[in-house]
Order: sequence, then structure tokens, then C-alpha cells
Amino acid sequence: MRLIEKDDPAVAALIQKERSRQETTLNLIAAENTAPAAILDALGSAFNNKTAEGYPGRRYHTGCRVTDELEQLAVERAKALFGADHANVQPHSGVNANLAVYGAVLNPGDRIVSMKLSHGGHLSHGDAASITGRIFQPSHYGVNPETERLDYDAIRDLVRQVRPRMLVAGASSYPRLIDYQTLRSIADEFSARLLVDMAHIAGLVAAGAIPSPVPHAHFVTFTTYKTLMGPHGGVILCSADFAKKIDRSIFPGTQGTPTLSLVAAKAVCFHLAATPPFRAVQERTLHTAALLAAELDSRGYRPVSGGTDNHMVLADLRGKGLKGDQAEAALEAAGILCNRNVIPFDPESTLVTSGLRFGTPGISSRGMGPEEVKQIAGWIDRILSKPDDPSIQKNVAAMVADLCRRFPLRDRLEG
Repeated sequence: MRLIEKDDPAVAALIQKERSRQETTLNLIAAENTAPAAILDALGSAFNNKTAEGYPGRRYHTGCRVTDELEQLAVERAKALFGADHANVQPHSGVNANLAVYGAVLNPGDRIVSMKLSHGGHLSHGDAASITGRIFQPSHYGVNPETERLDYDAIRDLVRQVRPRMLVAGASSYPRLIDYQTLRSIADEFSARLLVDMAHIAGLVAAGAIPSPVPHAHFVTFTTYKTLMGPHGGVILCSADFAKKIDRSIFPGTQGTPTLSLVAAKAVCFHLAATPPFRAVQERTLHTAALLAAELDSRGYRPVSGGTDNHMVLADLRGKGLKGDQAEAALEAAGILCNRNVIPFDPESTLVTSGLRFGTPGISSRGMGPEEVKQIAGWIDRILSKPDDPSIQKNVAAMVADLCRRFPLRDRLEG
């Protein structure tokens, strides 16, 4: 911080303020985690100064010998980590990665089938609010109203009816495992390509904690900053026969020069994700999520689909007479961070919602375990039982701060 404090005290103060906020709050946001210090170092490295349009050995600028070594290292590490034929590590984000896959094999106006946003899908899978919903013709599948799980027979019927060129799987708020093998069989039956967006679960997949979509999908995209504990960026994996199309769809198709400091951070991320400490964090994330679902359920906050198979818990608040926006604000006032989220067949708008989405990557990477999860679930219930009581929020906030001091944001992947 010494140079920033000298050159820009205002930004330095905000960095310190944000660090303090992260240190003193419980992060139960499913899409967030804490990156190790080595990744932050890579993000601020000298690679930020280099422009290198193109790919290793085929650049449009000179001075790229070291850059080529870096990108090739990141590519090889990604391929080894996930068992993929080909990896493109240049996407600036997960949405960029998805756009590049669409651009590689689809034309404007082509039909796609994907999970409905309100049932757990993602904007970039053809939602009307996304450019993907304007370029392509999307149709959406959802969950069964009784089980709140994917109905693969219904998905097959929809694909049979629509005959899309691409079937998209993956979700931002679906707490169950996805049967990739069945989805691939559906895609093959109707001559569609299968894209799996595993942005949320990439860390769990890398650790072998849950099944991988890589053996089944034509394309797999993901972000590196959620369960994978890396920088904000995207990656595309694909089979060898699509490698050239994917690379051209990233550059020159949808991006210019890669952010090479980000590529360096991705390389570090893949290296750390192959270590035993990382796998231990992912296993702990699974166990704490299952326990949180059970603890909330026992207090009257119904987990959608009855529980979870991954890192997130989607809680239905209607049994408590609560709305998501009200509950989210009350918990944040006590230092417990989550987000309001629609649940399947939600009668409320996306700004209000009937649900809360919780995730355990943030607390698991701090080293918290079963006893802490039980304590946190009790605090959540205490706050939401009287969401307008600031005295309860203040009291819980003090206990949250004390718990955070006992589990500081230190690097648990070191060594």
C-alpha cells in the first residue's frame, strides 16, 4: 500500500476500508470467495504492461516470448486440472466465454434451449435482458414444481419440439447436481451441441468433490473467482475438434488483447487448485453447505429442493412471512452477507423475491466448520425472527465480528 498511499490516498483509503469490511463480515454470498495473496500479486504484476493480441507463437506484437510461455503454462495447467483437450484462458469474464462459444458454432437467429433464469439459470443463457436473448431464439426449461429438480424427460420433450442448435446447462441458483451424461444424450439425439456453464461449481469440480461435465460436454465455460478462489475472469474448455473455432471466436471474434496479468493470476489459480489444501477447502465447502441447509430447515426456512448437493442453499422465506429484500437488508445490518434470490415459481419480483441464496465458499476458505455453521444459522434465525429490531442486529454484529477475528482472512492455501 505504500505507493498507493503516496500517489492516491483516496483510493488507498478505500482499499483499506474494503479490506476491513471483508475481514469483519461473514461472506455467505454464493458467487464470492477470498483469493490467496499469490493471486493478488499476479494481478498486480509487470504482465499488466504487455499487449499481446493473438496466441502463443502467433502474436501481432513483438516482445511476447515470455508472454507466450505464461499463456501456454496457464493453458496446460487448465487442461491438466480439468482433463480437457483444449483450453482458452483469454476470456475477460464468464459471459465473454459464453458469447465466444455461441459465436463459434451459432448464427444469429439460431435456436438454443437453456434453464429459465427464474428457476436458477443465468442471464447469458438466452434471457431476454441479455444480448444473448436478442441475438438467438431461446426456449427455456425449468424445474419440476413438486421436486424443484430438473425433469430430464421434460427437457428432452422441449428439445424435440424446438430442435435447437445448442443445449445449455448450468445455473446460478440451482443447488443440485446436474446429470450431464443424460443432457449429452439428449443433445446427440437431436443434433445439438452441449454447452455447460460451470461458473459456480468449477472449484468443486477441480477438486473432484462433485462430478465433472468435461467428459460429456462439447464446451465447458467457467469463471475463476467463485469456488475456484481465483481472479475475476473466464475460461473455455472444449474438445480438440472445436479448438480453432473457439480460439478465433475469442480473438479476433469478441476480444482484443488478453489481460495478461489476469492470465498470470489464472495460472496461479490452476496451480493452487491442484493442491491438497485446496481440495480440503472444497470438501469443507460441500459439508458446510449441507449442514447450513439442514440447520435452516430445522428453524423453518425451507431449502428449495429439500437441500443441496453443492456450495449453495436457496431458502424459501414464505413460511416465515418474509420477503427476500427485507431479509437481505436485516442480515447485512448484522454483518451477515447473502443475497435475495427468486425461487422457482416465485410470486415476487426479482427486486423483492421470496428467497435468499446462501453460499459457504467464503466461510469455508476462512476455516470455519460445523460448529461455526450452527452458530451462524442461529444468528440468521435470531435476526430474521425480528428483522426490524436494530438492537438484535447490533448484538449479533458484535458476535459476528468476534467470530471473524478468530478466523481471519489469511491464506489457507499457502504451503
